[in-house]
Amino acid sequence: MRFGFHISIAGGFSRIIERALKKKCRTIQFFSRNPRGWAYKELDGDEVTSFSKALSSTSIAPVFVHMPYLPNLASPDDGLYQRSVDSLGEDLRRAELLQASCLIVHVGHRGDTSEGEGLERVSQSINTAFAAMPNGIRLLLENTAGQGTEIGYTFMQLKKIVAGVSDRARMGICLDTAHAFESGYDLSTEKGLEKTLDEFEKLIGFKKLCLLHFNDSKTPLGSHADRHWHIGEGFIGRDGFRRMVNHPLLSSVPGIMETPRTTDKEDLMNMKVISSLVKE
Repeated sequence: MRFGFHISIAGGFSRIIERALKKKCRTIQFFSRNPRGWAYKELDGDEVTSFSKALSSTSIAPVFVHMPYLPNLASPDDGLYQRSVDSLGEDLRRAELLQASCLIVHVGHRGDTSEGEGLERVSQSINTAFAAMPNGIRLLLENTAGQGTEIGYTFMQLKKIVAGVSDRARMGICLDTAHAFESGYDLSTEKGLEKTLDEFEKLIGFKKLCLLHFNDSKTPLGSHADRHWHIGEGFIGRDGFRRMVNHPLLSSVPGIMETPRTTDKEDLMNMKVISSLVKE
């Protein structure tokens, strides 16, 4: 299994690979722009070239781009919805330029609409963005913890979104372990893991599972409170992650960690822990 982290783009894309190697990454994820704002500049050609050159000198793969936080593809507000669709199209374009294979998106909040309306709105937004940007980038729906009016916290909901997309071959899933646990999927026990994987296979299929976000949970099973924690130190625990990283259905899926950090020390700690759980 290839492990990596979400890497900061502060100072430019040319610094990504240096940071990734320092953290011992074999796969990476990053934003293509400021994740907490709508405004963005066109990608700097020299920066992209520098990043591409540095990437080609390593065995780091695959590369994932993550959408910013502000877009809400389920929004009932027409203005925010259209802005979100446009943002998705722009990140599909940028992901291709940055040699990513996939773009990860948070499913969104339905607001005061029904679950069904929210799910349908997400599918429609993806259809619009795919039509506007018909490239080869695969879009990965990231499951949520189900906070407030969040949708996308059950496999059935994710299935319904994918079913509503015309070009389903471009769709995939990013399974966040903390979100799954917090939404009620018990990944801390062997029985719970097998039950979770069985449901995923029946509803979605492992061919759609393109990425794992390896995060422990600071909150209990079914809390619906999104709180990432260090590998093995939360409610999923080391045994839970040991079973996941060695499971034959998951061992070939890349894993990105989004664990808390103040310095590289925490990232290196989490990399050491998760790597130590892999059986040779």
